[in-house]
Amino acid sequence: MKAFAELYAELDATTSSNAKLAAMQDYFSKAPPEDAAWAVYFLSGGRPRQLVPVKILRDLAVQVCGLSLWLFEESYQAVGDLAETISLVLPESPRSSDEGLAPWVEEKLLPLRGESPEVLAERLPALWAQLDRPSLMLCIKLITGSFRVGVSKLLVTRALASMAGLDSKRVAQRLVGYTDLSHRPTAASYLKLIAAESDDEHAQRGGQPYPFFLAHGLSAPVAQFDALLGPASDWQVEWKWDGIRAQVIKRDDHLWVWSRGEDLVTERFPELHSLAQALPDGTVIDGEIVVWKAPQSVTEDAFDPDAPLQPAVQPFALLQQRIGRKTLGKKILDDAPVVVMAYDLLEWQGEDWRSRPQAERREQLEALIARIHSPVLLPSPIVTGQDWLDLARQREASRSLGVEGMMLKARNALYGVGRTKDMGVWWKWKIDPFSVDAVLIYAQRGHGRRASLYSDYTFAVWDNPPGSRERTLVPFAKAYSGLTDAEMRQVDSIVRKTTVEKFGPVSSVTPTLVFELGFEGIALSKRHKSGIAVRFPRMLRWRQDKSVDEADTLATLQDLLK
Repeated sequence: MKAFAELYAELDATTSSNAKLAAMQDYFSKAPPEDAAWAVYFLSGGRPRQLVPVKILRDLAVQVCGLSLWLFEESYQAVGDLAETISLVLPESPRSSDEGLAPWVEEKLLPLRGESPEVLAERLPALWAQLDRPSLMLCIKLITGSFRVGVSKLLVTRALASMAGLDSKRVAQRLVGYTDLSHRPTAASYLKLIAAESDDEHAQRGGQPYPFFLAHGLSAPVAQFDALLGPASDWQVEWKWDGIRAQVIKRDDHLWVWSRGEDLVTERFPELHSLAQALPDGTVIDGEIVVWKAPQSVTEDAFDPDAPLQPAVQPFALLQQRIGRKTLGKKILDDAPVVVMAYDLLEWQGEDWRSRPQAERREQLEALIARIHSPVLLPSPIVTGQDWLDLARQREASRSLGVEGMMLKARNALYGVGRTKDMGVWWKWKIDPFSVDAVLIYAQRGHGRRASLYSDYTFAVWDNPPGSRERTLVPFAKAYSGLTDAEMRQVDSIVRKTTVEKFGPVSSVTPTLVFELGFEGIALSKRHKSGIAVRFPRMLRWRQDKSVDEADTLATLQDLLK
């Protein structure tokens, strides 16, 4: 535990990728395989479910350190991180456990899940007393599932590849699925990550997916496309679906469905289980899971992939209702049926096809879909146009079709790993986000390095238009990204000067600031006071040219719903 805490401190103390890479290489070269296995898991984004409720942790910390609850809360707001706050207020231990990361996680931390408050009150202080301050902070981060240290999975991949003398793409492929909740890191699984390549490795993949190929954002004016990309005829153009990116895998007479977040989601989509019989062994398809309700006039037998796209794709909010449920009853399955919009073939007849050209993979994918004729596996339609201007005109229909814009894929592109251009390129040509001008009404301090700044904001719009006798600001969205550091410091100063009331960590401010908020989606919501929920809100710009009275209204949001 102590060695991993020292690594955490080194990684947290620098923004240099090379320094982080060197620190991880040094740790992995010295750590026992069982400890390294868990280190890879946590550094790559793996987080077990919360082991102990935060309230119990907080109450125990207050009890052990002898602070008043209000003083602990003030300390927490100043520090901005619960684990760090607890580690600072607890008495420092004169000794530190020499046990490794694996014994601590497997024998001491994981068994805490599900224990009664009485048992936790006995065990936790005894565990805390065994750790020095840095190790204690790390321990609490692991307990709460809040471990983050600013290291990308790509950097972890590079560290392992460099240490083991392997191609980083090979390590990236082995790492896929490593952080799934169903996976328990072991010394054996770690040694497989860094093992020498073997001829039969591909045949031993089982249900493991491939690393996902990611697209780059494209925001240049369409008039520059010919110069930047060449003629439109060199590109495969598709709609950009607003769903869950997934790989459907059929090997060894079994079906697996993996999300782009590397979660095994097979059981979340029972409609897709029929593909276990339909797909031949040795098939891996890349696509998007979407809620699909075919128009009444279009039957499964009459579906024509070359016909104009029908507005059958439902909003992501409907899919999100399924994702958030622990059990899937008949009603939700009937209300939100899903299909896979397939757009790539990564494996065919047990052979890795990622090094074949995009056009060849697409041709074989279409032939496969036509042959099996499954109602839950549809080809992502190809969009054709005379030139980029013609495609831009078609792109304007994106919102009415329930898509986010277009995907551009070079016809000769191979299927790469992550967001790279060394094997070809994909571009996401998204439509502009929805936007409204909204008023900042609440602010809260951030976490970690933003703990001293008011950086998390709640925004509102007016309930009635200008000139109305009574107008009230109605909150509808929270956002914390989009401002420069200098702008955030300015807003922080204004928040401190205009605060009129505090509700715990939240400050209510006099409405003086207007911001243009952008968001990707909008839907009706019974859970929000405004009756509306927006997706991925962020600040596009600070509207210092607008007064509060000129901010938008609920009617503006309701118009966007249409």
